[in-house]
Amino acid sequence: MASLRQTPTALSLKANLLSPSLCLPKNPFILKISVPRRSFTGVRMSATVAGSYATALADVAKSNNTLDSTSADIEKIEKIFADESVYDFFANPTIDAEKKRQVVDEISKSSALQPHTANFLNVLIDAKRLDAIKDIVKEFEMVYNSITNTELAVVSSVVNLEPDQLAQIAKQVQKLTGAKNVRIKTVIEPSLVAGFTVRYGNGGSKLVDMSVKKQLEEIAAEMDLGDIQLAV
Repeated sequence: MASLRQTPTALSLKANLLSPSLCLPKNPFILKISVPRRSFTGVRMSATVAGSYATALADVAKSNNTLDSTSADIEKIEKIFADESVYDFFANPTIDAEKKRQVVDEISKSSALQPHTANFLNVLIDAKRLDAIKDIVKEFEMVYNSITNTELAVVSSVVNLEPDQLAQIAKQVQKLTGAKNVRIKTVIEPSLVAGFTVRYGNGGSKLVDMSVKKQLEEIAAEMDLGDIQLAV
């Protein structure tokens, strides 16, 4: 059975066979990592600990030459756990771990997750860390981007942009950053009225704002209407 073990080293991954009782596909791994275990308290996992788990998964993916497909798995997981009912189920410490593993098995099959990604979720269940999956997803994105020299650009718009528009945005971000690759993540944001915004850089620190909302705010500022709320 996949398990979390304390070891003197900071991080170590080994391929192994999983007990059939977990009903997962073949070729899982056992994760060994020196981090303290704790019961669910609702406190955000530290970036260091989340980063250790994310790095562990990335190491397995690199060893299997599945880094890109593992990144795709993580995007699927991010969308699944964005559903609060799903997140609350796995974060609930009163629900039996075996029931959580059964649901992970169903999710893995329906989402066609790779064996090592599915097993990683079971590692988090055993370690009582699955409530921190959102933090781990963010850290994995940063690890992946660092390994592949990829710049993440988050494009927010009122409606879905066309593929050619997203491709043009990716080219511009590539020119601005010099990154080898640019990965676009889209977000629907009705408050923008029209147009779009692009966030990139470390933690989304840089912003390109081409939204109508910004234009209206600038017009209001020029007309000294800063105290008037725009009806948008």
